[in-house]
Amino acid sequence: MTDHSSSADGAGEGWPSQQPAQAGAAQPGAAQPGAAQPGAAQPAQPGGRTPGPYETPAPPQLSAEAARSQVAAAWVRVAPQANTPPGQMAVPSLPPRAVQPAAESKKDQREQAKAERKAEYERKKAARKAEYESKKAARASRKGGGTAPAPVASAGTTAPTAPTAPTAPTAGADRSAAQGTPAPAPASAPAPAPGRSGAKGPDARFDVPRPGGRLPSNGRSTHVALRATLLITTCVFALGSCGVTGLVIGRSSVSVKPAALAGEDLDRYRLTDFPVQSAAVFAEEYASLCMTYAPENTDKRRAALARYTSSGVDRDCGWNGKGKQQVKLASWDGTVEELPEYGKNGRYLNIQVTYMGGRTTTLSVPVYVKDLAGASGLRVVGNVGEMPLPIRDTAPALEKPEEVVDQELSAQLRDQVLAGYFKAWAASDTTALTRFTTPDATPAAVSGLAGALTAPVVQEVQALAPEGTETGKKPTYTQGQAVPARVTVVWGGGGGEDAKSEVALKRSYRVTVVNTAQGWFIKDIRGGVMDPTGGRADTPSAASPAATPASGASAPPAPSGAPVPSGAASPGLPASPKPAASQPAP
Repeated sequence: MTDHSSSADGAGEGWPSQQPAQAGAAQPGAAQPGAAQPGAAQPAQPGGRTPGPYETPAPPQLSAEAARSQVAAAWVRVAPQANTPPGQMAVPSLPPRAVQPAAESKKDQREQAKAERKAEYERKKAARKAEYESKKAARASRKGGGTAPAPVASAGTTAPTAPTAPTAPTAGADRSAAQGTPAPAPASAPAPAPGRSGAKGPDARFDVPRPGGRLPSNGRSTHVALRATLLITTCVFALGSCGVTGLVIGRSSVSVKPAALAGEDLDRYRLTDFPVQSAAVFAEEYASLCMTYAPENTDKRRAALARYTSSGVDRDCGWNGKGKQQVKLASWDGTVEELPEYGKNGRYLNIQVTYMGGRTTTLSVPVYVKDLAGASGLRVVGNVGEMPLPIRDTAPALEKPEEVVDQELSAQLRDQVLAGYFKAWAASDTTALTRFTTPDATPAAVSGLAGALTAPVVQEVQALAPEGTETGKKPTYTQGQAVPARVTVVWGGGGGEDAKSEVALKRSYRVTVVNTAQGWFIKDIRGGVMDPTGGRADTPSAASPAATPASGASAPPAPSGAPVPSGAASPGLPASPKPAASQPAP
C-alpha cells in the first residue's frame, strides 16, 4: 500500500508545494506503467536510432488513462489527511473534465432529421402493409371457409427505429473510468408509440406535426386535396370575373334603341320630331309682316317677306298695294296639320291675328323645316289662307251635391275679418296681415298686391257649411276646422292707365278660413270662382242680370242656402278677429 503521508521523491519535483506532481512522474519503489526497468530494452529514439549507454532515454508516451491515474495519486499525496483509518480512506475523484460534445453542423442536423422522417415513413408503410395483408388474409379465409392465418404483423407493433447518432461520453462517465468504477449504462430509448391505424384505446395517441412539418398519417393526400381545391376555386373565380367583365363591356358597346310608339299613340299625345315651337314663332313673324301693309312701305315690306318665303310664294303676300292695315298681335293657337308634300318636315300652323281695329282672324301658314334636330332651315313654302276662329260651345252645368251656405258665418267674415284683411292685402302690409292670417298661412295669403289695386269693398261672401249639414239647421265647427268661402270684391281707384279714374273692378276669390280659440283666421287665398250654371260663351243669357246693390245698402233676407247679401249684420259676434295679446297691433 502506498504511504500517502510520505513525500513524493522525484514526483512533483520543481512544482510548488501543495500542488499535484507533473503528469508522468513515477513514485519511488513502484513500477509505473511505461517506466524503464533494469535490464529491459531501451525504447528506440525517434527516427529508429537506439540510445547509447550514456544517453538519457526519451520519456515514454503514456496513455490518457495512465496519465490520469498518476495525477490522481499525486493529488492524494498532497491533500490534507483526516484522522481516518487507512482501511476506510477513500480516494477522492478528480474534478470533472470539461468535455463537451462536438457541435453538430446544420447539415448534420438536417441529415439526421431526414433520416428520422424516412424511418418514420418506413415504419408507417410497414404498418399499413401489414394491416392490408391481414385484412386480405381475413377476406380470403371468409371466402374459403377455413381458419384465417395469423397476421404477419399487427398494425400497432413497434417498428425498428432509425439509428441515432452516437453521443459523446458525459463527464460522469469519464470520472467513473478514471476512478476505476464502471459507468452506469445509458437508459434505453422509449419504444415508439403505436400508429393511429392500429391503436384504438385509452393508450392510443395521435401525432401532432411540428411547425412547418407535414401532417401525420394521410397528410400528403390531405395537402394535395387542399391545394387542388384552392387551385380550382381560384380558376373558377378568375373565369367568372373575366365573364362578367366581358358581358359588361359587350353590353356597353351595344347601342340601345328607344322604344317605338304606335302611330295612334303619336296622334293621341301629339308626339312628333317636328320642332313645332320654333316653327310657330317663325310663322307668327311672317303673319305679322304679311297682314301689316301701307303704300309708303311697299319695298321694305317686300324685302322683309322675301327672307321668309321660297321663290314660288307671292312676294307681296296677296296685297294689291292699296289701303293700310296694322297687326296688333299674332299668336299660334296650337293647331298643327301635316303637310303631305314634305312629310315629317312640313306642317300647316294656324296663327291667330288681332288687328288694331279689334278684328281677329286666323291665318294658316305652311312651314318647312330642313333640320328637325337643330330646328334650322325654316321656310314658308306656300301662300297663307284666312280661316274662321275656333268654334265656341256650351259649358255643361256642374253636378255637385247640394251646398249649404252658413249665413251667420258669411256675415261675420264679411264685416269683421275679410274687410280689414283685403285692405292690408292690397297694400301688402305685412304687419297688419299678421292680425288676420294663421301662422301656417300660404305665401299668397301673406304677400298681397303691392298697391296694384286699392279701395277694396267686400261685396259678397258665401261660407259653405260642412258636408252633412241639413238645410235650416245651424252648423257646428270644431277647433282647427277649415271652411271654404267664395268672396266677391269690388276694387276702386285702380286698374286703368289714369290713376284718377273711377274705374270699378269686380274680382272673385276662393278663401280658406280656419276656426281657432281666438276666432276665424285666413289660411289661403286663390283667384277665380267657377260658374255653376254654365252656358254658351258668345250668347248672352235670356234673363237680364240683376242690378248690383250699392255697397252698404240693405237687402231682404235670402233663404237658407242662398248667397249672403251685402251689408247683412249678425249679432253676438266677437268684436275683433284676434286679440291684441296674441298678434301685434299694426
